[in-house]
Amino acid sequence: MNKRKVRRYLVVTMAVLALLLAACGNKTDRNAAAPASPGASAPSESASSAPSETVEPSGAAEAQTLTITHALGTTEVRKNPKKVIVFDFGILDTLDKMGVEVLGVAKDSLPPYLEKFKDARYENIGSLKEPDLEKISGLEPDLIVISGRQSDYYEELSKLGPTVYLGLDTSRYWDSFRENMRTVASIFDRTDWMEQEMAQIEAKVEAIKTKAGAQDKKGLIVLVTGGKLSAYGPGGRFGIIHDVLGIPAADPNIEVSTHGMSVSYEYIAEKNPDYLFVVDRDQAVGSADAQGQSAAQVLDNELVRGTNAYKNGKIIYLDPEYWYLSGGGLVSVSAMVDEVAQDLGLN
Repeated sequence: MNKRKVRRYLVVTMAVLALLLAACGNKTDRNAAAPASPGASAPSESASSAPSETVEPSGAAEAQTLTITHALGTTEVRKNPKKVIVFDFGILDTLDKMGVEVLGVAKDSLPPYLEKFKDARYENIGSLKEPDLEKISGLEPDLIVISGRQSDYYEELSKLGPTVYLGLDTSRYWDSFRENMRTVASIFDRTDWMEQEMAQIEAKVEAIKTKAGAQDKKGLIVLVTGGKLSAYGPGGRFGIIHDVLGIPAADPNIEVSTHGMSVSYEYIAEKNPDYLFVVDRDQAVGSADAQGQSAAQVLDNELVRGTNAYKNGKIIYLDPEYWYLSGGGLVSVSAMVDEVAQDLGLN
């Protein structure tokens, strides 16, 4: 190859290399100038409401949006929300056990085991039946969790922040409880942890069911308030005793109602339960009937004393802070299961 051809070859080669380097440089520049997510130039305050993946203000990680389907509708919720307000005490005890910090709670009726939330660092978002909409609006929550007592406010609350209904469906108690726990776990990215917690509770439940099934004993659940009695049975508010723990009902035909079926002392004597489970509502809400009587005093009469439950020392006063005020949470349900097992000698 003569010198002229060599020079021409070198010139062409250098020109090709120059073009390649220029192309790489342009590609790098385009990538550096591209926005963090499609159609977005920079993170903003409205980014949290975007229905697709967005970039956190720190730019360190993407925030995934979940679609939560619940009894009152469908809600878009960002994973791991930071500003959380909770009305349901069962969900509150679950979040507390998970180590999730909340912004606001309904402080007026907090059960004693959740007393820490009375602290001033937690906002008071109203009562269980009357949310403080103005206060909630000012908090600009990323997640609002409600249950039955706030269901009438769902539409109004949904305008103030992503609102999810996690009330317990007592007609399918355990399935509903499990679904609520898994929903909470998915929102806060703790699915594996939740499955371990649920496995521990379910193991206790199965052990109680096995022992209860080996006995020929029936139970009756009554709520006492203002000197009056209401009975609850399968599918009812306290149906976990029958439907989940497997204790047969002394009366399987009790009318399912939020406030129970009104009954008398004669009714209790007629059904003659082996176990009489009692929920003292007045103790739960800090009031008493006109005579200032406790549930134990109300039930202290000749008809009740004639039942198998009384004769065998099996009138069981359930802890109302779990059974009446709370329930439906990891802490409360576990405590309820343990209480029944201990009182019946099934643990």
